[in-house]
Amino acid sequence: MDKQDLEVLASEVLEQMESGELERHEIHERLRQTLDQMRAFGMPLPDDLVALEQELSGEFLDEAQAPEVEK
Repeated sequence: MDKQDLEVLASEVLEQMESGELERHEIHERLRQTLDQMRAFGMPLPDDLVALEQELSGEFLDEAQAPEVEK
């Protein structure tokens, strides 16, 4: 996979997120994988994608640490 492929992949993840095709966990995983691949190639990371990945990570961490409410 080359730089152009990674840029296209990142764009596709954003499009799928905006269209509602993927759930939050799927978006987070694909985004994390894409950013990891970009890091491996030494590519600059788009600030907006990094911020989104961090935001989703924080949300999932908060959810995991929140006590379950009995129904």
